[in-house]
Amino acid sequence: MNRSVIAMGAGFALDSVLGDPMGWPHPVRLIGKQIELEEGLVRKHVLGELDNAGDAWPLNREQTERLCGAAIAADVMLAAPIATWALLRICERFSPWLALGVESVLCYQLVAARSLRDESMKVHDALAAGDIPAARQACGMIVGRDTDCLDEEELAQAAVETVAENTSDGVVAPLLFMGLGGAPAAMLYKAVNTLDSMIGYKNDLYKNLGMAAAKVDDAFNFVPARVSGALMCAAAGLTGFDASRAWKIFKRDRLNHTSPNSAHTEAACAGALGVQLGGGHTYFGAYVDKPTIGDATRPIETADVVRANQLMYATAALGLGVAALIGLVRNQFPPR
Repeated sequence: MNRSVIAMGAGFALDSVLGDPMGWPHPVRLIGKQIELEEGLVRKHVLGELDNAGDAWPLNREQTERLCGAAIAADVMLAAPIATWALLRICERFSPWLALGVESVLCYQLVAARSLRDESMKVHDALAAGDIPAARQACGMIVGRDTDCLDEEELAQAAVETVAENTSDGVVAPLLFMGLGGAPAAMLYKAVNTLDSMIGYKNDLYKNLGMAAAKVDDAFNFVPARVSGALMCAAAGLTGFDASRAWKIFKRDRLNHTSPNSAHTEAACAGALGVQLGGGHTYFGAYVDKPTIGDATRPIETADVVRANQLMYATAALGLGVAALIGLVRNQFPPR
């Protein structure tokens, strides 16, 4: 009955050791392929034929795009966990050890702590070597803002923000869903997360088609984002950073973002390190003004990338403990 809890711990350990090797099969890539396929079919066979439908179709283009987006989201959200559950049931028929091994590998693939650390440390290492062009290139792989004109402090800030924000949706949230329902529940979360990252934009192309994906992602991350922020405040105390200031900034600035969930761990991280994150940045040549997060008690420095990763791993360890506790309690009430 505690297989999912053991698999969760084994998966976290595997991620810490192996990371995400390039070229290895990954379920999130399959989810991405499904989203691409269904979006292509919708744009070609539904939206592409809409002008020819005339009065035979009662909805306008905006309503049709929203309906199609909701259908894509529902389909992907059903397919991912059902396929995972079916795979584990098949494995159970052969051996419980096989099921444990497969679920451990799936849990490993759904946690991104090591890859988050590795990618952010590429920015750190380039900055430490004084290679600003390499740091800009590495930073451009993990952030959406324009990096060509960023200086050393801005590059370090971007890397710290990436680690802080993704501590929730890349690490703690998948663990919490594993606690709630093992790999199938975590795969459902990843399906929602992938939908949002691929079609949940507010631009002209996706503002209607991706509306359902964005709303569902907000709902799924509402509790994990807040739990992650609180855990990061606790982790600050465990890692020698300022836990009281982390809690103060978390309470004050955790809603300083257009997304209801994105600033919670950023606020806790900014408070713990005593730096200021957020603020305006340039995206695709256009400046976007954003509120700041935290107080600039000192300038951000390259070493803050290392500190942010220390906070991330300590938060992840606490998240693993909470998720395991949820799983153990859940297993006391098996379905009848």
